[in-house]
Amino acid sequence: MQRAFSVARFLAILIKEFIQMRRDRVTFAMMVGVPVVQLLLFGFAINSDPRHLPTLVEIADEGPLARSLLSGMANSGYFDFRGTVTSSAEGDTALRNGEANFIVTIPAGFERDIVRSRRPAILISADASDPTAIGGAASALGGIVNVAIGDALTGPLNTGASGSLPFSIDIHRQYNPEGKTSTNIVPGLLAVILSMSTIMVTAVAIVREVEKGTMETLIATPARPAEVMLGKILPYVLVGYVQTIVFLIAARLVFDVPFEGDPLAFFAGFNLFVLLNLAIGFLISTAARNQMQAMQLSFFSILPTILLSGFMFPFAGMPAWAQFIGTAVPATHFLRIVRKVMLKGASFPDISGEMFALTIIMIVITVVAMRRYRQTLD
Repeated sequence: MQRAFSVARFLAILIKEFIQMRRDRVTFAMMVGVPVVQLLLFGFAINSDPRHLPTLVEIADEGPLARSLLSGMANSGYFDFRGTVTSSAEGDTALRNGEANFIVTIPAGFERDIVRSRRPAILISADASDPTAIGGAASALGGIVNVAIGDALTGPLNTGASGSLPFSIDIHRQYNPEGKTSTNIVPGLLAVILSMSTIMVTAVAIVREVEKGTMETLIATPARPAEVMLGKILPYVLVGYVQTIVFLIAARLVFDVPFEGDPLAFFAGFNLFVLLNLAIGFLISTAARNQMQAMQLSFFSILPTILLSGFMFPFAGMPAWAQFIGTAVPATHFLRIVRKVMLKGASFPDISGEMFALTIIMIVITVVAMRRYRQTLD
């Protein structure tokens, strides 16, 4: 006969679970840490209307109207002027390398043509590979210009055309002229897919061997930490290759995303990024005691990849401290490689900075993982 509900037994089991939760520090840290991190990132770091976007100027007429126009754009908070370029080719290179989001070109004889009612054109070249990043600034440009030049349109510059500008503003959206969101999201999605799969699969696979006791066999062999690390992670490189090939085919056929750059540059960055992610998974496996902890730590490492890399939210819109953290996230640099090569026609020299950053992160992660693995041997 089943006895009635016992409060004492219930309390005993409840206390036991709290004790177990306290002992499982990783799980408890995830339960508390993930919501706090999400709150801080979404509350302070995420901004869908970025300001202070890097802007360069190609100016051939430095008259008062041009100075008023540039001053008004700077005062709006959307444009952060960081220097000048001397030619359209130099401006295109700055856009392709990510050094600027906008290039403002003021033609020669600008004010002279206004006086003669020729209605000259100011060209603003914009990096539209991330349409969200430049959308707010481009939309507000008309109002900014009207306010900026209001006091400057006096004397011969006042052509008498009430309610209209004496010049035109041509916005040239490069790399994604249609402003398609998929053109920006789909290339960046590859970084997220590779991070989620390679990090988690590697961490869980190694921890599973520890739980089953097969890792003790490896420890008993003459194999060194570097040999075990490479032997465990390289098979998953093939998984990354399969995922990437399927991704590139689907991106082209389903979403019509172009591939304009050097394929060798793309796959060089891809190989380095996959190896780096597998090393991160190996590092996580040295800290996790079971497969559940490995999955939790993997998820925690993937969270910055989604929020701070520029995948979902414009990198330029984040505060300085968030950009600093995001720079340490491997996906930030790989995402730039993918977008530069696929959308901007980049080659090896254009991605050298990102490759160098990934290499440094790779060295740091590998050294820490090997040290952690030696500690497990001891």
